[in-house]
Amino acid sequence: MAMASLNRRVAFHRVLFAGLLSFAALMVTAFATFQYMREREFKADELNIRLQAYNTRILDNLTEGDTVISRISKPMPDLRISIIDTDGQMIFDNSLDSLPKASHLDREEVREAMTSGQGYDVRRHSSETGLQYFYSATRGDGVIVRSAVPYSTSLHQLLAPDFTFLWITFLIAAAVCTLGYFATRNLGRNVSRLNEFARKAERGERIYDTDAFPHNELGDISNHIVRLYSRLQQALADRDREHKDAMKQQEDKNRIKRQLTNNINHELKTPVAAMGLCLETLLYHPGLPEEKRREFLRRCMEHNARLQNLLEDVASLTRIEDGAHSIEKAPLDLCRVIEDVCVEFEPAAGHAGIAIINKVKGEIPFEGNRELLESVFRNLFSNAVKYSNGTRVTISAMKDREHTVITFVDDGDGIAPEHLVHIFERFYRVDKGRSRASGGTGLGLAIVKNALLWHGASITVYPEQPHGLRFTICFPTESQV
Repeated sequence: MAMASLNRRVAFHRVLFAGLLSFAALMVTAFATFQYMREREFKADELNIRLQAYNTRILDNLTEGDTVISRISKPMPDLRISIIDTDGQMIFDNSLDSLPKASHLDREEVREAMTSGQGYDVRRHSSETGLQYFYSATRGDGVIVRSAVPYSTSLHQLLAPDFTFLWITFLIAAAVCTLGYFATRNLGRNVSRLNEFARKAERGERIYDTDAFPHNELGDISNHIVRLYSRLQQALADRDREHKDAMKQQEDKNRIKRQLTNNINHELKTPVAAMGLCLETLLYHPGLPEEKRREFLRRCMEHNARLQNLLEDVASLTRIEDGAHSIEKAPLDLCRVIEDVCVEFEPAAGHAGIAIINKVKGEIPFEGNRELLESVFRNLFSNAVKYSNGTRVTISAMKDREHTVITFVDDGDGIAPEHLVHIFERFYRVDKGRSRASGGTGLGLAIVKNALLWHGASITVYPEQPHGLRFTICFPTESQV
């Protein structure tokens, strides 16, 4: 119902143009009426001047007798001449057989002539002749000469105003209305566009592109409104997107926590069950040989160490993800960090028959957390020593303006391509049996990835030819001191 009423509503530019037409019509009517009255007054004054001149000539020659009226040429035919004394009595009239006795002092032209010396009346009916006249009276010494022109076709034409000005006025008004139509139409279009924009804004619709309004006050106001609404839309869209991202991150974090809890629960079952079996055997079989007792105790120690490693890795991940704001950064030397880790793993690598080749030389200033960076390289060296079955591990560095790239390469067995995309996931093991047997928790590379992300760095892994793995770590230059 509201939309139907809206559709039936007259367009704004039509209302505005109708108002302009009404105003133009009023102005033309007023001007035409005023000009018409002025034109008639001018014509009447012009005729009165001619008659006054004739009256004056008669007054100047009245001493010669009445015959002066017939001798002086009339300005127009059928002219009625009357002579009235100062008492208002008519003493001569060339169109009457008998003079009326009534006083003429109440006649407009006579009254004005008595007061100011001359006067006229445009149109008045004569009771003596029954005709309508244009009267013009002039006062002389003791008398008033009055000339009267009967209304006829010629007099009507004489007093008729010139209507040329009316046509010019109408033409000007038509031109103004034409220009006004186009002006109001353009204004109406802009108002309609602004109205349509307001309706869309009220409905909360997204407005992506709007043509610029014209460069005038209304257009500037409209452009300001559109820009403000666009900024508001963008702010709301950014807010909704950030809220959606935050919700997604929270959901991912909750999912990861649930997954981590399930994985930890799964990982804890084996060592806890094994330790419980060993302890139960020792408790309920006190007569076991010393060698068996030591074997069970050794197994308990191994499973306990595995549990400790698992708890330490979980604590490291939790610290990076949930307590990242509390981890402090400090200036350090990446070259020194790598060198210390290399020295730390040389005995274990030598025992496994692996040579560590450190090609990182010089100084690489960096701002970060030394403990986290050491955990990155410890996990890489630990995996290479435990699982690569290679003969050497080479670590090198390359630095440019934007990045410092650390490469970590081993010549071991490598990993099948289908496993490479998953090795940074929590608790993912390529060879579950072998990694558990060596005490692995499946969290080492996840710690590596998260620790590097906290530093703004990234890590990728590729198969090394002819065999082995290549880890590439890219540190941002802006974090370097």
